[in-house]
Amino acid sequence: MGIGFTVYKGSKEGKIIKGTTHRGDLKGDEILVKISHLGVCGTDQHYKTTDMVLGHEGAGTVEEVGPEATTLKKQDSVGWVTNITAVVIASTVDKPIARTDTSFLFKIPAGIKPEDAAPLMCGGATVFNALSMYDVPPTDRVGVIGLGGLGHLATQFAAKMGCEVVVFSRTESKKEEAMKLGAKGFYATKGLKDLKLEKPINHLLVTTSMQPDWSMYLPIMQAGGTIYPLTVSADNLSVPSLPFIQSRSRFQGSIVAPRYIHNKMLEFAAFHGIKPIIMEYPMNVEGMAEAMKTLDEGKMRYRGVLVAQ
Repeated sequence: MGIGFTVYKGSKEGKIIKGTTHRGDLKGDEILVKISHLGVCGTDQHYKTTDMVLGHEGAGTVEEVGPEATTLKKQDSVGWVTNITAVVIASTVDKPIARTDTSFLFKIPAGIKPEDAAPLMCGGATVFNALSMYDVPPTDRVGVIGLGGLGHLATQFAAKMGCEVVVFSRTESKKEEAMKLGAKGFYATKGLKDLKLEKPINHLLVTTSMQPDWSMYLPIMQAGGTIYPLTVSADNLSVPSLPFIQSRSRFQGSIVAPRYIHNKMLEFAAFHGIKPIIMEYPMNVEGMAEAMKTLDEGKMRYRGVLVAQ
């Protein structure tokens, strides 16, 4: 028999449309998850013009388990990021569900609410991975370019790790919030040609939707410092040669965390009370369209979350 699904996906016109698909009964270690919340990520923007189901970071509870599933049980609180078989609205049971296998699911610690867990699955894991995998010590100075969906989480994680965090944003409008999130320094960059800092930056996380003016940031890097371009862009990474050589910095590619670090991120967030600042929307076509529009216009503060109705 299996299950028939109504899915929400992108289209050539960039509009979110409904589609249908079907999956057989659960097999192996497959899991059926009742979705409560889905994060709205910049990655969804990249795929809204493709024939692909949207929604790659989410949270919910285990609804059913396959015959070989042993690590999860019904009613477990779980989350996921990418690689999920489908993120769908199930027409047969009239509730949002996701279907995947246990290797793509993460148990959510009791201290994290599902609406906060969803944005941590991609946004949180992305910034935590850069800080954790490359051994950023608590004695280092961490710069964060952009206080948005990724940046406001990076600021919290780095600050709780003991680092001195400096936020760079276009205007002063987010300064107070940045300081509340743990930043020790804040620089508004609009109209500036260069930056004058008291101390150089050891690690610079680029979380904006566009590449920054590298000629402004390379001179503030500590010799041997590392730049993490976390922005997902189809553009080439274009860096001025002489300032880069003179800075003696290096660029480090980084993406969503491997499983071990992802679990550590969730434990760290639960222990330190790290959570995203979110805007909620109903989990339907209208809510999805509104959330994407807010994201497109740069008005999201700071992570959109779709809530099951």
